[in-house]
Amino acid sequence: MQREHWASRLGFMLAAMGSAVGLGNIWRFSYVAGENGGGAFLVLYMVSVLIIGIPLLLVEVSIGRKAQRDIVGSYKKLVPDKPWFMVGYLGVLATLLILSFYSVVAGWSLYYLWGYITGDMAQMPLDGYGATFDTFISRDYAPVFWHGLFMIFTMVIVLVGVKNGIELANKILMPVLALLMIGLAVYSVTLPGSGEGLAFLFQPDWSVLKDPAVYFSAMGQAFFSLSLGIGTMMTYGSYLSKSQKLPGAVVGIGVMDTLFAVISGIVIFPAVFAFGIDPSSGPTLVFITLPEIFYQMSFGNVIAVIFFMALSFAAISSSISLLEVPVAYLMRAAKMSRKAASLLVSIGVFISGVTVSLGMGRWSGVTPIGNRNILDSMDYIASNVLMPICGLSMALLVGWYFNRKEALHASDLNNNQIGGTWYLLIKFIAPILILIIFLNEIVNV
Repeated sequence: MQREHWASRLGFMLAAMGSAVGLGNIWRFSYVAGENGGGAFLVLYMVSVLIIGIPLLLVEVSIGRKAQRDIVGSYKKLVPDKPWFMVGYLGVLATLLILSFYSVVAGWSLYYLWGYITGDMAQMPLDGYGATFDTFISRDYAPVFWHGLFMIFTMVIVLVGVKNGIELANKILMPVLALLMIGLAVYSVTLPGSGEGLAFLFQPDWSVLKDPAVYFSAMGQAFFSLSLGIGTMMTYGSYLSKSQKLPGAVVGIGVMDTLFAVISGIVIFPAVFAFGIDPSSGPTLVFITLPEIFYQMSFGNVIAVIFFMALSFAAISSSISLLEVPVAYLMRAAKMSRKAASLLVSIGVFISGVTVSLGMGRWSGVTPIGNRNILDSMDYIASNVLMPICGLSMALLVGWYFNRKEALHASDLNNNQIGGTWYLLIKFIAPILILIIFLNEIVNV
């Protein structure tokens, strides 16, 4: 079977940005930044992207381009007769776990989008938005329907193929998403009292740095936001031809991903402060706090439609990259057609997502890890265990298994002055930091 390739370098960059820019940038970044002091967290996050994120992103993409295989096949080709390929299976497992709960949360976004389009969400519910949200996610069937609808959208894009599906979708989704987010940011900063929100985001309170948890949160967010370690970028990199250069594209992806996170903060925090809401509202910030703000805004219903449309677009652009990892594996390993693999994996993720959805209601008493429900347990395993292990393995492969010349050649840095610095980061700094993050999460399980 002839391997598919991107139609253009821009198409790859938009698809990779689509993978990185998702719920992690808008939903997760906002509440994590709010919980960790705003500006100081933002500085640590940007440093983490520079020291860990972009270097590892280049590692992952270069492995995929060099091997021209899926995540399991890449390890088997580059490190034959050794058990490195087991890391590939961990990456496939991580994408399946993440997509299982990711699609459920994305389904909530679609539900809110539809609610604002129809006007049902425009009026303050009798019991308030918090109680309405809790009632919705605890139902047996409604959240499952929206989860299933989101998976159908994702599956259709992936089964069409790399050029006509994934690349074309991102060429539409990413520019539209950028325009929506910039428009929301401009509106948000015009709200009375928005200056306090901008100060929270851009004037660091360095006293929060006394808490070690802030450092771990920033590094973890950088890791999660760029979709590192689970094979999405390796798979996307495998669709690149050897003639397409990596460093500039990878830096562009990292910068744009960070910019989207910052813009999401500009969208959310000025509005939060303008209406006297606590910025550390946690994961419910988007689904409870913001609807309360939209209700109080002039033209709030229109703003809400734009916001949840942007959130849904961001979720889809990331979910197609998550689905592509196991699909690409099955296409090679099981010789399945793209359509058959997409359908099979999507059905499996849908079933797994049903357990996540029920875990918010009927099965809320099921806590696989500690006091975590099914969603949080899947998130913990994928984000705090599998992603660091896979990311560490990629760094060790390029930094220690490859020799220096081979590593620099694979990443197109052999004639670049920054190559030595990148190699040092990958060989020593990134593995140590990833190991620290991993051990911290294991100890605090």
